[in-house]
This record gives sequence, C-alpha cells and structure tokens, in this order.
Amino acid sequence: MTHQINKVKPQHPITLIQNPKSGHCHKVSLFMALNAIPFITVEPDMASGEHKSERFSVLNVFKQVPVITDGDITLADSNAILVYLINAYADSDYWLGKSAKEKALIQRWLSVSAGELAKGPAAARLEYVFGATVHVPTVLATSATLLENIEAHLLHSKSVFLVGHHVTAADIAMYSYMAHAPEGGISLEKHPRITEWLKAIESLNGFVPMPSSDIAPARN
Repeated sequence: MTHQINKVKPQHPITLIQNPKSGHCHKVSLFMALNAIPFITVEPDMASGEHKSERFSVLNVFKQVPVITDGDITLADSNAILVYLINAYADSDYWLGKSAKEKALIQRWLSVSAGELAKGPAAARLEYVFGATVHVPTVLATSATLLENIEAHLLHSKSVFLVGHHVTAADIAMYSYMAHAPEGGISLEKHPRITEWLKAIESLNGFVPMPSSDIAPARN
C-alpha cells in the first residue's frame, strides 16, 4: 500500500535514542522508515538504568526514551517527536489533517495513545515483557473498553484507518502497542476490524515491525 512521502530530508541523519522493544520508540522509527527519513539509533543500557542518570536528564528531564537529536535540536516524548518530524520533513496536511476538524480528530487519537492505550494494553505488556508491577484489574478493564471503542469506531467509519481514508499520525501513534497487545495477554481475536486496521498499517511501503516478545496467555 502506498502513502505520500515528502522529499525534504534532514541535513544529517537524525539520532533516535531508544529501547527497541518500546512502542513509544517504535512509533518514531516507524514514521521515519515510512517517510524514508535517514536516522541512526542509540540504545542506552536500560537494565543498568542509564536512562535514569543525571547525564541522560540533560536530554530529557523526565529520563525516558525516546529522544531524538536533529542537528542542534533535542526533543523527547514520542507524540511531540512525531509532530516535529511531520512538520519538519513530511506533509503536515496529509499526516496531521488539513481542516480544523481533521486536525482535531487526529489529535484525539494522539491523546488516546498517551492515555487509554498507555494505561491499558501497553501497561499489560509492561508486566509481562519488562516485569513491571501494574494494577491488573484496572489495566484489563481499560484495555477491554479501549478495544470495544476502537472496534466500534472502525465499524462506524467504514475505513481501515482511524481518521479518513489514508494513514495519518493517528494510526502511527496507536499502532505499535495495539499490534503487540497479545504480548500482555490482551487478545485481539474478537476484534476483526482492529486486525484489519493493523494489517493495513503493515502493508504500507517501508513498514518496519517492532521486535516481538512471547505472546502471553489471553486475559480477556
């Protein structure tokens, strides 16, 4: 499946500081891959807590990945980075919406990615993949509601994408943790529209997957 690619490129490859198994990081690398934006990756020693060091806080005061450096510009937060990359190196009308309504609808999904998605399927995956402690009943309830809402939205919209009839920042922001939800025991088997949407993203020219982890026993 084809999508629009802008010809503007950075003067030098962008540096992406990442954890390759982080969905937040993957959305950044996925967007750059889809748009043929040259970049290199740096992977801090997460196990030793390198990203929590005072040295790393110079890059991101919240001591989290992803972080990018583009020349003399340093940015953190996956959604903020996504918006920057779109405005700097892609067609912002295409990826972030042209009309006020389109922009708002796309922004809504960026908010969902940092809210319900992060607190639901992403948190469930944190428990299994990274051994984090989460409040399981809340995580499962949040995940169930999110899946139901996305399935209903896609059914009502009659599109394989979240906003309109082509891929946008909404899809990139939501894809990674949704695609890997089964690694946290959040099954997608009962949600055919979500599965169709994920396949549409995966069919885009330039798509690169996030490294997979073992699928956990289904909890929904």
